Amino acid sequence: MPVNLSAPIASDLHPIAGVRIGVTEAGVRKAQRKDLTVFLLDEGASVAGVFTKNRFCAAPVQVCREHLQAAQGVRAMVVNTGNANAGTGADGLQRARVTCEALAAQLGIAPQQVLPFSTGVIMEPLPHDRIAAALPAALADAQPAHWGRAAEGIMTTDTLPKAFSTQVQLSGGATVSITGISKGAGMIRPNMATMLGFLATDAKVAPALVQQLVRDLADQSFNRVTIDGDTSTNDSFVLVATHRADHAEITSLDSADGQALKAGLLEVAQKLAQAIVRDGEGATKFITVRIEGGKTDEECRQVAYAIAHSPLVKTAFFASDPNLGRILAAVGYAGIEDLDQSKIDLFLDDVHVAVQGGRNPAYREEDGQRVMKQSEITVRVALGRGDAVDTVWTCDLSHDYVTINADYRS
Repeated sequence: MPVNLSAPIASDLHPIAGVRIGVTEAGVRKAQRKDLTVFLLDEGASVAGVFTKNRFCAAPVQVCREHLQAAQGVRAMVVNTGNANAGTGADGLQRARVTCEALAAQLGIAPQQVLPFSTGVIMEPLPHDRIAAALPAALADAQPAHWGRAAEGIMTTDTLPKAFSTQVQLSGGATVSITGISKGAGMIRPNMATMLGFLATDAKVAPALVQQLVRDLADQSFNRVTIDGDTSTNDSFVLVATHRADHAEITSLDSADGQALKAGLLEVAQKLAQAIVRDGEGATKFITVRIEGGKTDEECRQVAYAIAHSPLVKTAFFASDPNLGRILAAVGYAGIEDLDQSKIDLFLDDVHVAVQGGRNPAYREEDGQRVMKQSEITVRVALGRGDAVDTVWTCDLSHDYVTINADYRS
């Protein structure tokens, strides 16, 4: 069961003017499963994305990069689950391109105006013929209010769909809407964004700012979560701005309206990222790792990820076992050469565990265990080196994680 995460209510998700979504069953891997989703964008929408830094990136990632660079104006996105089209070589690239061509032919647009996304099993040929055959049904289903259906349609090992929405008031009184969906539960160690994520707004924002926005959002949301330390071959996070809201164009992210829009987008992006951790394969606990007092943000993240990736730390949280020396050990091997252990303090929520690198004389193991039995826990480490602070979100590592991944292809 996911950790304090509920399925989205479709009526709570704001439609985005200029975006229609259709979902259908293509039989990509399993019958009677929503596994094909299309996004249809009105002409003039601005689209930007960030993608996996895994050098063994999937064919759709390569094609997305090519099509975004072509700058012909993205008009559609096609997403399939069940097959990642990764590790498929030249044949996989051809199948991704044929999929784009099939959707482009249905819409009367250029193939370069279509972005393809795939998620699922690696090293199997993409059944592009089944996808092409199902496209008319997906197009017939396309509606502005189908964000909830899309959240279901992009799931793989997720136990719940992930979708969030908000609205932001701008200085002139205009209201802009923001809605996003994501999928992911395993193979999660983002190195840009993670999994698949789609975020859209009707705001008028200068097209030149959209790429900067998507990178900033990813860095503060999807690039702050980890489940198992594995960076996927297919990670993709896309931001769409349709420019349909009634307000003056935002030309600077430092303006009042720019800051308000970015805050709204970040709110949704962080909820989507955290939902992935809450629904992590086999997860029973949601853990915030906050590192304070670093010299730089980068070294704070370095320490946070050392803790968040440690199988020893994660299994201790699963067992509610306050074997907290494991956390200090992870801090020590994070790679900070001049780290002074005598300045390190460790907290579990309100419990002060270690003082100046040693066990707090007032610490009691039953207090540590009390916190570790909670479904949500904050690990806070003070490094005593400076003023930098950063946060990563992770989960525990349970027996079910092994079971799910051992049986993934069956």
